[in-house]
Amino acid sequence: MDAIFVWTVAGLTALYALLLLAYRYWYTKLTSFAPTTPNHYKHFSVVIPARNEADHIQHCIDSILAQSYPASHFEIIVIDDFSEDNTAQIVTSIQLTHSNVQLLSLADYYQPDEMNSFKKKAIEKAVSMAKGDWIVTTDADCVVPKHWLSLYNAYIQNNNPVFVAAPVMFIKEQGLLNQFQVLDFLALQGITAAAVGAGKHSMSNGANLAFEKSAFIAVGGYQGVDQIASGDDMFLMHKMKVTLSNRIGYLFHPGAIVWTKAMDSWNGFLMQRIRWSSKARYYDDHSIFWVLVLVYLYNLSLLVLLFTGPFYWALVSILSKVCFELLFLVPVAQFFKLPSELRYFPLYQPLHILYTLVAGCFGQIKTYTWKGRRVK
Repeated sequence: MDAIFVWTVAGLTALYALLLLAYRYWYTKLTSFAPTTPNHYKHFSVVIPARNEADHIQHCIDSILAQSYPASHFEIIVIDDFSEDNTAQIVTSIQLTHSNVQLLSLADYYQPDEMNSFKKKAIEKAVSMAKGDWIVTTDADCVVPKHWLSLYNAYIQNNNPVFVAAPVMFIKEQGLLNQFQVLDFLALQGITAAAVGAGKHSMSNGANLAFEKSAFIAVGGYQGVDQIASGDDMFLMHKMKVTLSNRIGYLFHPGAIVWTKAMDSWNGFLMQRIRWSSKARYYDDHSIFWVLVLVYLYNLSLLVLLFTGPFYWALVSILSKVCFELLFLVPVAQFFKLPSELRYFPLYQPLHILYTLVAGCFGQIKTYTWKGRRVK
């Protein structure tokens, strides 16, 4: 039985290595987008769902208002998601001096017990009232770069997509928790860029994406997935991919990176990852589903091998995992200008294996707390 299990781990290691080599190949095939002078300026509606974001919303809006893009060609729509702090008041004060900032309150349209996915409802309501041809979404704890909308505008005119994903990264701060999240998120962002750029998976992050308003209407918005608490980004992307001739793009440019706050507690980090993993069983994109199955089984086999032995096989398997992951992460870290962080990567392997299993398992079987609210 020991021999069979060891060979099973070896087989999973080989499959995992091949997967990472494929991601590295797709990632290194990406070329940085070279913007050209636009023929015209599209009108963007920047949509920001916000719940209890009084500490961040001012910085987020200020970074958008500071865009190099003409202010006459974009609006900012903040949707207050039943906030219990003064998020709405801060936005209202900004409106006094900026006519292109709009505040909506989800409480004016819905009761809390009417929905499970508050964010999807918030975005749907904002889209229905948006003046722009294109919707750009970000989160209230994000800061966007100066040429963000200009890059979107140029990319859309050059490539004629209906949906565009773009890079996101955590703000680097002090502490082991932040360092671990940055390293983990580097891998997620690298896989997203590689897979979307190669046309393989429907992956994106709601902190930095754009879609054509008419395309959103054409696919019925979130109809069919609006009961799922998370996944506003990936489910919408997949619907557009299969319905609208795969007109999906990835804005690969360092000037398009949106920076966001990492979680400031281990519990918050775990709840975030459980939230992200909770949508896995609903994926229609089967390529993502089977990748997740492989990753989960591989990490589970490593944990079992660590406790049951042979120990040297566990050590060899984990070292193989580290080597292939680093091989993939080197160009990703260079893009995000975080190559020095990789020297700590091997030290976090035991924690990474454990958290992958816990988040993957709990995401399918339990409710979680997010933004002070229990979610199914």
